[in-house]
Amino acid sequence: MSGESFIDTNVLAYAVAGREADEPKRKRALDLIDGETFGLSAQVLQEFYVTVTRKIAAPLSADEALKWIEQLEIFPCQIVDRALVKVAAVVSERYQVSYWDAAILAAAESLGAMVLYTEDLNDGQFYGRV
Repeated sequence: MSGESFIDTNVLAYAVAGREADEPKRKRALDLIDGETFGLSAQVLQEFYVTVTRKIAAPLSADEALKWIEQLEIFPCQIVDRALVKVAAVVSERYQVSYWDAAILAAAESLGAMVLYTEDLNDGQFYGRV
């Protein structure tokens, strides 16, 4: 997947839930999903499921959320294993970011992504090769 992008949970959540004030974010998220070859991680899928079934104004049913996840199965998905956890811990300390953001960065780098789409980190900053 070298040179491609990685999509964080918040982008996927905006694709589902961004309405009214967040409509531009929803459109951008849908454009990314439709127009990019991207990767994600098991962490992203877990967070997505919880977010869209429990934390948004109009939650999806479990079946609706699973349909979204099934549609995302065509994209590379980084597993979260003990090695990734260790790398994320190092990344967290090195860049002074939360462990969870570091796990996203570690997964993105593991898949060879050079661009990470997220709201949680500094725009334009390099974190290793990402």
